Amino acid sequence: MGKVTAICTSPARGTQKTFQTSGEFVVDWGIQGDAHAGHWHRQVSLLSADKVRQFNEKGAGVEPGAFGENLVVEGFDFRALPVGALLRCGPVLLEITQIGKECHSHCEIFKKMGDCIMPREGVFARVLEPGPIRVGDEMTLQPRTSPRTWQAAVITLSDKGAAGEREDKSGPAIARRLEEAGYEVTERLLLADDPELLKRHLVRLADQRQLDLILTTGGTGFGPRDTTPEATLSVAHRNAPGIAEAIRATSMAITPRAMLSRGVSVIRGKTLIVNLPGSPKACMESMDVFLDTIPHALELLRGTVSDCART
Repeated sequence: MGKVTAICTSPARGTQKTFQTSGEFVVDWGIQGDAHAGHWHRQVSLLSADKVRQFNEKGAGVEPGAFGENLVVEGFDFRALPVGALLRCGPVLLEITQIGKECHSHCEIFKKMGDCIMPREGVFARVLEPGPIRVGDEMTLQPRTSPRTWQAAVITLSDKGAAGEREDKSGPAIARRLEEAGYEVTERLLLADDPELLKRHLVRLADQRQLDLILTTGGTGFGPRDTTPEATLSVAHRNAPGIAEAIRATSMAITPRAMLSRGVSVIRGKTLIVNLPGSPKACMESMDVFLDTIPHALELLRGTVSDCART
């Protein structure tokens, strides 16, 4: 259980949030009147009052809203909560959607202190149930009564696609197939064949958004720019070779060129990452191989089911 110590909003992006005694929370939007509200996954930002206090004890002297946070709550270590955790505050229900954030440019706090806690301690949430929150209101964790929908991202790797010289047909086809299977596709990205860029997004999606599944398409061949497998392996915590092996084995019955695919399948944290070929047809054939099987693997990664051997 925690207590709200500050509510902060700003009328325009790029301006510091200021203290408010209350806020009206709108479903799938955020705080009414806040510039960062919108139909996206980072509708409300939260920060632990305890973490702010510890930071101020080092001489930071920051006021509520200085980190860009909407809610400051005492008694919660938000960083320790998983994506999908539900937070109840009076009539308002929030669902955590992201842990931490990327810091693209150092803020004034970092310039002064050489550190900023928001990138590692701040979390983001979306509004599931509306209502007012006031300073002093209690916040509690609310247990889930039903399983959370599988969440996935699709990344297309293509220099020509990223440059607008070729239509991406594989990414949308994969996303449609996932949605038909009941997945929520939270992000679709079209990137150039840049291993550093791919690694950054894989880490972000696995660590901050804590997605269940990431499917990449393209960059798995023998070309000099085909570096998707190397980038994927470099961010892996554990190997999961069976999926990639099954794709190649099945594809060999269709075309001997399947032996030239270098796609890999790995695990980072609780996220399964699978490389798919570049063509829409090959992607669909690959998904035929594993789509009905991997929900058990995703349940194991979430920790919602015990492993079991066939008898």
